[in-house]
Amino acid sequence: MKRGLIAATGVAAMLVSVAACGSSDSDKGSGDSGSKDKSLTVWFMDGSNPAGWTKSVQAEFEQKTGAKLNIQTQKWDGIQQKLTTALSESSPPDVIEVGNTQTPSYAQTGGLADLGDLKKEIGGDWTESLNKPSVFEGKQYAAPWYAANRVVIYNKKIWADAGIKDVPKTRADFFKDLDAIQKKGDAEPLYLPGQNWYFFDGLTIGTGADLVKQDGKKYVSNLGDPKVAKAMDIYKQYQAFSKAPKDKDEATPQQADVFAKGKTGAFIGMGWEAATAIKANPAIEKEIGYFTIPGETADKPEGVFLGGSNLAIAEGSKKQDLAKEFLKIALSDKNEGALAKEVGNIPNKDSLLANVKGNAAAEAAAPAAKGGGTTPLIPEWAEVENAPNPIKAYMTAVLGGKSPEEAAKQVEADMNKRLSKKQ
Repeated sequence: MKRGLIAATGVAAMLVSVAACGSSDSDKGSGDSGSKDKSLTVWFMDGSNPAGWTKSVQAEFEQKTGAKLNIQTQKWDGIQQKLTTALSESSPPDVIEVGNTQTPSYAQTGGLADLGDLKKEIGGDWTESLNKPSVFEGKQYAAPWYAANRVVIYNKKIWADAGIKDVPKTRADFFKDLDAIQKKGDAEPLYLPGQNWYFFDGLTIGTGADLVKQDGKKYVSNLGDPKVAKAMDIYKQYQAFSKAPKDKDEATPQQADVFAKGKTGAFIGMGWEAATAIKANPAIEKEIGYFTIPGETADKPEGVFLGGSNLAIAEGSKKQDLAKEFLKIALSDKNEGALAKEVGNIPNKDSLLANVKGNAAAEAAAPAAKGGGTTPLIPEWAEVENAPNPIKAYMTAVLGGKSPEEAAKQVEADMNKRLSKKQ
């Protein structure tokens, strides 16, 4: 089955927040009518649209169309209910930013317009891994905007002190380097708690595993698959180099705060987490380096979870053509490249990756993006990740000594119950 992404609030944290700009008046009439009040309402999530990019896109849109751009900034907290309600009303926002795996839910309810014609016009070379979550049941319901993925953030001094001269190119090299740090005895080689679920999801992408499978017309757990077990075995090998708790995730405590103390060789996280470490200990900034999570072979990075956002048009918008003009401008090569350059995220085309040059964290993330992947692209998936996430329980059980098969059976009933809930 195909895989999709989930909205990652951590991605928003890495971007620059700007205040809403443009008119706040209600729209009146069609955007194609020539009305003096011709305007388009766009909902961006807090932190997604940086100031320079926003100013440029707004000016270009208003000059080209003669319409005003009414940008309204939304908070991530509670957005799903707010957006669900807005899309069901007679005057929804025209264009919306949608967290990646939220797209199937909104598409399923009929809230999003079919953008198949836009895909043909401007999306022929969108990166497939970024575009997958924009497609539901074979139709294009959104357009990929940006993504971000995890990298290895490491302490250059600790690595040098262990005699390591170059960053690893394969997983085996990485394990060898972590072993060298462990033998040196001055630092914890890797901080990796037992429930860093998104890193584990990346490993399942690398092994070609699916976390769910179809059973008739419903989805059920696929954690018993040997490919999932293989991914968990790789995770277990990594976790053996860490003293982190096996029953906690990377936010309890914040792994960047642990790394900031200067006694940890590396951790696996989003690029923006380095800033968290620097805030906690400014002196560590000069020691921070980044590299792509290495895969089994040097020519293919490890599988990674891609988090980010899509842009979509509300099915109920009375300004479909004007909204599509906005998407053509916002998603143009010029503006996608500018967004990547300003904030260091992954643009929607491989050909635009050069725009992240000079941003060390983004340069480390970029090589893995093309082969990255997602959580299952089904509306039912959101329920699985609600606390307490059964996959986290599975991971802890394996790290605690159970076989992957036993751990899968332990959480299977809970996971299947969640997958059976109607959205």
